Amino acid sequence: MNTLLFRNTMRINDGQLEGFRAAIERAVDFAQRHGPQLMVQTFVDEERMLAHSFQLYRDSEAVRTHWKLADPYIREVMEYCTVETFEVFGEPDPDVADGVRSAVGEVTISPRIAGFVRFAAPA
Repeated sequence: MNTLLFRNTMRINDGQLEGFRAAIERAVDFAQRHGPQLMVQTFVDEERMLAHSFQLYRDSEAVRTHWKLADPYIREVMEYCTVETFEVFGEPDPDVADGVRSAVGEVTISPRIAGFVRFAAPA
């Protein structure tokens, strides 16, 4: 199983919460319609001005596809925040690991030990 789970914790710039929300909503809407992700969830802690994004990918190739398709959306979101921490759960190929590092700096990569994925049928 080559599944990759990304957790991105972002610090929202002062006074930019509404712009951040709008940019995230556009990015997630695009990903839902066109992206390769199996799951995207974004949460916001308004009190601490932090946002947490989780993205689940089938494999490293899906991550590369996401980067090609979503670059303008990623850039727009980054106008409103900075990356605090970026964590990769799973084992990306060297190309994806290097790409994440070059985009966000320090990255924690935690290899998978065991697990499974179970999604409910769409309502």
